[in-house]
Amino acid sequence: GDAAAGRLKAQQVCAVCHGPNGVAVAPETPNLAGEPEGYLGRQLRAFRSGKRQHEVMAVIARSLSDEDIDNVAAWFASIRITATAP
Repeated sequence: GDAAAGRLKAQQVCAVCHGPNGVAVAPETPNLAGEPEGYLGRQLRAFRSGKRQHEVMAVIARSLSDEDIDNVAAWFASIRITATAP
């Protein structure tokens, strides 16, 4: 996918819950930054088809084309996350 195009699409449909850079703003919402591109694409397609159930994600995923999904997945996968042990 095209990460630059995915960033624009993610700002429109993902940022409210998952944050503008894939770090969720709500405690029950998963972070998407740094997740593998293939995993994200598969999950969005599963939400879109109804194979994976979530009321909000199903509505959002149904609005995404295959190209949108590939691009959004590329964007979130391109974000590098680091962790520091205490």
